Amino acid sequence: MIKFLSNDIGIDLGTANTLVFAKDKGIVLREPSVVAVHKTTKKVCAVGTEAKEMLGRVPGNIEAIRPMKDGVIADFETTEAMLRHFISKMQSNLKIVPPRVIIAVPSGITEVERRAVKESAINAGARDVILIEEPMAAAIGVGLPIEDPIANMIIDIGGGTTEVAIISLAGMVFTKSIRVGGDELDASIVNYMKKSYNLMIGERMAEEIKVTIGSAYPLKEERSMDVKGRDSVAGLPKTINITSLEIREALIETLQAIVDTVREALERCPPELSADLVDRGMVLAGGGALIPGLDKFISDQTGLPVLVAEDPLTAVVNGTGKALGDLKFLLKDISA
Repeated sequence: MIKFLSNDIGIDLGTANTLVFAKDKGIVLREPSVVAVHKTTKKVCAVGTEAKEMLGRVPGNIEAIRPMKDGVIADFETTEAMLRHFISKMQSNLKIVPPRVIIAVPSGITEVERRAVKESAINAGARDVILIEEPMAAAIGVGLPIEDPIANMIIDIGGGTTEVAIISLAGMVFTKSIRVGGDELDASIVNYMKKSYNLMIGERMAEEIKVTIGSAYPLKEERSMDVKGRDSVAGLPKTINITSLEIREALIETLQAIVDTVREALERCPPELSADLVDRGMVLAGGGALIPGLDKFISDQTGLPVLVAEDPLTAVVNGTGKALGDLKFLLKDISA
């Protein structure tokens, strides 16, 4: 009876974006993990896309907050308010029982951080909360044969963390989570602009630069764009033209940290599974997988084939959705 009266959902609670998968419906929500709050009353003014539009542009009495940092909860109350907003959106009038929720979390988070995620979801209206580690969810989401006795390697580059895992027989042979991701790449661009041009830019402009001309490998045709910001010396608005070559230089150190983690995983991999990876290679998922040439960059440094998932942004949330249909397997082998 409960099955018919509730909407079970899977959530990819990301640093940059939150995606929600509803059982039998697919992905029903995809919004930025941003909440606008009134400073005095602490009342939530906006959530998601509407709140992101306010980043860097709000008046003094309103604060636009990203409650998730490095893949974990940085602001408990605001995360709870954000989850409540998203969960309430999912509950149709006909569904009177609170939903069971599967939430993807970084593999490297602590027990305290796990409890914080569970408590936030319960307080936001979930009936039951099951946690699944992001690399496992991503591997399920991209369709890797995780239950077979062969090596499956996944690299999930999100907004706050990068997850690298080698999976065989439905278990993680090796997993490592580093707090390097899209936000770190944006910060690298901000620092480069300040250091090279004395130009102060915000995180939204940095993200736009990364998406428009960012790359990890030389492009067939290098691109350029105009960047608007504030001159840190004169204090006046300023526009400069920058190239994809410069941005690649700004990103390379952060991208190298990801490759170093991949190398560590390969060094720790048992010889039998290493042999599988020579042929099967590894799969890139997460928003970071969309950086042009990143697959070639990693392949050059590891000597292994690298494939980009068909839809890297939805790999994790699709994994939570598939897990909703096989909860016995999930509770036995994956959940926390």
